[in-house]
Amino acid sequence: MVAVVRSFMVLLIAQVLLEGATGLIPEVGRRKYSESGKQTPEQSESFLHEFELRLLNMFGLRRRPTPSKQAVVPQYMVDLYRMHSANGDHSTKRPKSMGKHAERAASKANTIRSFHHEESMEALARLKGKTTQQFYFNLTSIPDEELITSAELRVYRDQVMGAATPNNSSRNSSTSDSAPAGGFHRINIYEIFGVPSPQGREPLARLLDTRLVQDSLSRWESFDVSPAVSQWTSGKGHNHGFMVEVHHPEEGEMDGEHAQRRSRHIRVSRSLHRDQDSWPQARPLLVTYSHDGRGDSVLHTREKRQAALRKQRRKHQHKASCKRHALYVDFSDVGWNEWIVAPPGYHAFYCHGECPFPLADHLNSTNHAIVQTLVNSVNSNIPRACCVPTDLSPISLLYLDEYEKVILKNYQDMVVEGCGCR
Repeated sequence: MVAVVRSFMVLLIAQVLLEGATGLIPEVGRRKYSESGKQTPEQSESFLHEFELRLLNMFGLRRRPTPSKQAVVPQYMVDLYRMHSANGDHSTKRPKSMGKHAERAASKANTIRSFHHEESMEALARLKGKTTQQFYFNLTSIPDEELITSAELRVYRDQVMGAATPNNSSRNSSTSDSAPAGGFHRINIYEIFGVPSPQGREPLARLLDTRLVQDSLSRWESFDVSPAVSQWTSGKGHNHGFMVEVHHPEEGEMDGEHAQRRSRHIRVSRSLHRDQDSWPQARPLLVTYSHDGRGDSVLHTREKRQAALRKQRRKHQHKASCKRHALYVDFSDVGWNEWIVAPPGYHAFYCHGECPFPLADHLNSTNHAIVQTLVNSVNSNIPRACCVPTDLSPISLLYLDEYEKVILKNYQDMVVEGCGCR
């Protein structure tokens, strides 16, 4: 990974020297190509293609993603990206829909992936007093080298108005008079074992998580399904999917209209709901948290960057001395904004400048660089020390991969924070 990142930085610096740091990859036919007269359009196209493949390889992609217009980016993933890309801004709080379990899981991962279930394989059953829904999530796009640290199944539930009739007139009630009436019911999440059972019979399953929820609230509910997903992705178990079981109060306790609202309370199937427009963002979501073993950094706010920036700003630096320069990488320059959801680009920066004798303290030099510069002062055959990055920080990318799966991933050593003579 380090070698790939170094190659990436070398290519970026070459871009800076050739083009003045205005874009990531040069367009065919720009002036610097035509000036030399040595590169044909075909050679230039080949150079750009190779350049793109090297960058995609750095991002762990075998080919350039081409998501369809129907691809959906869950709002939850957008919220996670904003939280992890807050640049040390403590005012950016964790999303309301994110539970403490998910927050702990994210602290141990450098990759978060989201999956929608295969609707063609769902199986819905309504039995007396409960609704069950079988889900299958295709997890084959998770690389073998990634270790699953946690997984959560998220289901959305709509508020049920008038589902029960508690005494709202009581002054001691914690619910205001304008609040909707409501009761409670239970949601169970099971891992399915073996082949699907014949229609009308429940499959063999084990309970993974359960929760008692209130009808009068609209919110996402998160369930811990880590044991099952870890088994599936490690090859120790076969993925037959999950079963969501929603228990309702006895239907005799409410009128027909209330019973119908109750049965549609949990967004487990498109067929249960008349509101088709909201289904893409309200359908069940499986979120996995993993680490690919590259680097020791995890998804987190980058407070270190702020400290490094302050440290790097010196009032009395010689204009030609080694220092950090601006370089903004704009993903739209190469059409990568089609599959990279956020950010639209980022400030990569680069190091450039002289390492003159004697080396000043602010040049952050090693002892070897000091000795090399000293020798250079008496022997010009020995080169001066080089101006290179001495401190690098990661960035978080939210993107769709080749399979239209939405991924939030932390990439190491992408931003130059400090420069020095080495």
